Amino acid sequence: MEKLTTRELKDRLGELQGQEVELKGWIRNHRKQKNMGFIDFFDGTCFRNPQVVYDEHIEDFAGIQALRVGSAVRVTGRVVPSYKDPETPEIQATSVVLEGDCPEDYPLQPKRHTLEFLREIAYLRPRTRVFQAVFRVRSVAAMAIHTYFQDRGYVYVHTPLITGNDAEGAGNTFTVTTLPPEEQGDPSKDFFGKATSLAVTGQLEGETFAMAFSNIYTFGPTFRAENSNTKTHAAEFWMIEPEIAFCDLEQLMSLEEDFLKAIVSYVMERCPDELKFLDQFTGGGLLDKLTALRDSHFARVTHEEAITILRKAMENGTEFKFEPVYGGDTAKEHEKYLTEEYFHSPVFIYDWPKEIKAFYMYQNEDGKTVRGVDLLVPGAGELMGGSQREHRYDLLEKRMDEMGISKEDMYWYLNLRKFGGCVHAGFGMGFERLLIYLTGVENIRDVIPYYRTPMSCDF
Repeated sequence: MEKLTTRELKDRLGELQGQEVELKGWIRNHRKQKNMGFIDFFDGTCFRNPQVVYDEHIEDFAGIQALRVGSAVRVTGRVVPSYKDPETPEIQATSVVLEGDCPEDYPLQPKRHTLEFLREIAYLRPRTRVFQAVFRVRSVAAMAIHTYFQDRGYVYVHTPLITGNDAEGAGNTFTVTTLPPEEQGDPSKDFFGKATSLAVTGQLEGETFAMAFSNIYTFGPTFRAENSNTKTHAAEFWMIEPEIAFCDLEQLMSLEEDFLKAIVSYVMERCPDELKFLDQFTGGGLLDKLTALRDSHFARVTHEEAITILRKAMENGTEFKFEPVYGGDTAKEHEKYLTEEYFHSPVFIYDWPKEIKAFYMYQNEDGKTVRGVDLLVPGAGELMGGSQREHRYDLLEKRMDEMGISKEDMYWYLNLRKFGGCVHAGFGMGFERLLIYLTGVENIRDVIPYYRTPMSCDF
């Protein structure tokens, strides 16, 4: 008798037909009849879970019939053909032993629960089918990201989570302090002797490593104290941020396109059962959307060209709630029009007005725009943001002065331009934004194990 996981059982199903195996896991559902019973069994290692069948001839039939949903059990039995689905394992049980009981008030009874309810019991929701699918995709997507960069020789850099700089300059940071409230006026008395916060990005530190290893990436948690309760914002989330030396904006856009297609392909190949379930759970269209992105060519337009397209659409009768303006940002409705109605594909918008972008972006010769780029995808809007970084010392220094960014605190960042600087570029992508796209689940609270949002820090 072999002791197996359900993944091992599924992978070796043909070989194991008729053999006796032992499985350990939990009861998702238990349907009882007079002379037999059916247990929907899972151990979390495989989405295609086996059904355990037993009859009145099994030892302690009455005790097994009393087993409740949520209980942990050890099942021994023979692998038999499933009449319902040839690819789904079925076990004719010879023994079902209780490992851990579960009371009748267990919240996850076999019925459809709303995602809102499941957020209230986030410590239990990984046991449901929808979150078994979501968090398996999360795990596989994380591996896809590491595989992509590692296979191409990138160095994985762990940038600090506690920092003395706000790279985005927006001020939406969480203060780190050991001082009691009445003593917090003087940062010099604090643990680090200066004002510190949780990092909003690892980009700036990542650039220092790109100037030594050429190609690096960060992948870790970041924090932003934005008082926003939208479906796509959280106070704690994960970011993927590669930095590439000797890379300009055109090369960066090509990298972004190749990277995203590779991640989507990797997940589609390794999570077919999970994506099929999520496609049905979210109302259909998920698999078609992912396939279309994987096979599409990404369009490229300047910000000025994008605004021109949008304004011509208005002249031809398209109604926008917010007017597209040269020099201004784009709205969700503009992104939707460009990706879904005009280009019918993902689209890069580059050369943005410098007044609405960060200080570190390369300044174009027109004095009005910077070599920043946003990637918009159908059905989601902005998914990545990046830029060619400003590598010219004097222009970066001037821009920092214009934006009131301390050159004294950021001397090391300026020195990168002085000590063997070069053309370089990078992008950032919120991991949870990617997962929303990959799973079709619309709320960021449902693609991260324990969400942190305004007025919510449970578990």
